[in-house]
Amino acid sequence: MNLEGIEDAVSRAGEISWRNFGRRICFYFPGFTHHRSKRVPRLDGIFPSISITGSRCFLNCKHCGGRLLQAMIPAESPERLLEVCSEIKRRGGVGCLISGGCSVDGKVPVKPFIGALSEVKKRLGLTIFVHTGLIDRETAEMLRDAGVDAVLIDIIGSDETIREVYRLDATTRDFEESLEALEESGVPFVPHVLVGLHYGRLRGELEALRMISRHRPSALILIVFFPIKGTAMEFVKPPPPRVVVKVLTEARFMMPRVPMALGCARPRGEHRRETDVLAVRAGVNGIAFPSDAAISEAKNVGLEISFSPLCCSQIMEITRLIDERPL
Repeated sequence: MNLEGIEDAVSRAGEISWRNFGRRICFYFPGFTHHRSKRVPRLDGIFPSISITGSRCFLNCKHCGGRLLQAMIPAESPERLLEVCSEIKRRGGVGCLISGGCSVDGKVPVKPFIGALSEVKKRLGLTIFVHTGLIDRETAEMLRDAGVDAVLIDIIGSDETIREVYRLDATTRDFEESLEALEESGVPFVPHVLVGLHYGRLRGELEALRMISRHRPSALILIVFFPIKGTAMEFVKPPPPRVVVKVLTEARFMMPRVPMALGCARPRGEHRRETDVLAVRAGVNGIAFPSDAAISEAKNVGLEISFSPLCCSQIMEITRLIDERPL
């Protein structure tokens, strides 16, 4: 990817975003932990992540190895899921992310839990996001009928990455068909693109964005590879911040009216600070677990700032504020 003119691209992307969504940004702090920052109000985490497979994942992808599942609340039966959601509600929570490991076909096995999800929506009124992996239209329609608020799905634009990193016998066409199924079902859907998934290098991210742009996503989340101890890629370096933000600006040029956020999965430390500052200037609509530098930069460029304890996929709600006048 040519990084020449990145400052100009950041400036143009910012102007497009602010013209369509206004000069505002939301910072998200989901989960059951407290985010330590002197620049934000104390926000109790009231939007946890739940794994319906516990720590099990058939694929055992090289970048994750099931490690991310270990930080989630296990609920491996519909009955247990209802119990966990009831406890979330009792403690003042407002929703949760339902996720889990994938089966051999690249799908999170959500079907047996859809009845429980419908009950959670009807009885508890929680906001429910479901991370599905690959999905067919029947399952998408069942999730729609259950009343889930949105389906989250990772989109990969490289057959090589699907095989080598995900260890999945599938192609980009399978991911495109999942987007088609979601769009045709009418359920709100929020694609995620992981920058640097192919051993820290770009390989298919722009194709993933092109695939997404052919459909009507409710929002787009960019996340960034970071090495996780104990995985096959624990010594791989993440892509540089300027590369990440170049992908972000390309996403904005392709989808000027789609809300976009930086998700919680990304490197920490100086990498996060630099990425966040550039992303704020590029007009990203939301950032999960922002650095203090991101909040300072948002103030410096005169943005209206809000804070939320929800999942950053909730950025899709900003579409209500879009000015429908053409660019």
